[in-house]
Amino acid sequence: MDSRPVVPLDPRANRVGWACAAVVLCIWTSFILVARSSASGTLSPFDLAFLRFLVSGLVLVALARWRAPRTHTALPTARWAALGVIAGVAYCGLAYSAFFFAPAAHGAVLLPGSLPLWTALGAWWLLRERPTRQRVAGLALIAGGDLLVGGASLLHALDGGTVWIGDLLLLGASALWGLYTVLCRRWRVSAFEATLAIGSFCLVSAVPLYALAAAAGWVDSRLGAAPWSEILFQGVFQGLLSMVVAGIAFTQVVVTFGAVRSTMITALVPPIAALAAVPLLGEALAPTTWFGLAAVTGGLLLGLRGATARTSVPRPVLEAR
Repeated sequence: MDSRPVVPLDPRANRVGWACAAVVLCIWTSFILVARSSASGTLSPFDLAFLRFLVSGLVLVALARWRAPRTHTALPTARWAALGVIAGVAYCGLAYSAFFFAPAAHGAVLLPGSLPLWTALGAWWLLRERPTRQRVAGLALIAGGDLLVGGASLLHALDGGTVWIGDLLLLGASALWGLYTVLCRRWRVSAFEATLAIGSFCLVSAVPLYALAAAAGWVDSRLGAAPWSEILFQGVFQGLLSMVVAGIAFTQVVVTFGAVRSTMITALVPPIAALAAVPLLGEALAPTTWFGLAAVTGGLLLGLRGATARTSVPRPVLEAR
């Protein structure tokens, strides 16, 4: 673990961190609703990932060329590929596929809601960060909420239900994003560098491979049948807002507040997304979902209260590179 000295967080960095947190809350909440509503559209989950990678990759590479002389430094190839695979190809493949099986409320609980649990485990493993007792209690509530939501869907698996498949995919996606969060902290990767690594890796690997597979008929792509309005909307939202804007904002929150506390800041995402899905998507909330949502939200808030009031970050992270 890096032993370089740390300095107290200055007020300006604190304001920037909270502003980025607000952006993340808005986009992450919208992501759950949009991803779930996409299941009734024309595009497949992998079409959505393709548009996300194409748009975000082109935007990020263009930004990197503009920033390169002043602030951008290249990541080692192994780290570049690791971030691209974990938070790009693997995460998107699981997350988009999950919403074709699981409702938005399950996504709200299991995707951002369980993120602090996976991040805490990763931080304990890779960063040797031991959680406080209050945070452990919050994580226990989160785990209990996950079991309530996921366990209920497993009970219907023998009846032919498929929601449990989406729940498992959501948990896998959340675990991957938690690992990405910890790696950004461990490797001292700036917000732009981390997001650029994901976008550029997916642009040069996943995009051409999927385009070739779609052209050859090896995958069931529906890009040719989708209306341009759907393609344009998904490209802008998934590629520009969800990937570029939210990606940079979230990673900035990580370098400002720390890996575990950053995921606790997203405590408002599960209740807002789950409740908004009722009128917007016509989804009903089962009793187990209500209890699971309450447990996860309570765990997030408890963990946030237990976070260290004074945050310290490595000076090289705050400085422009």
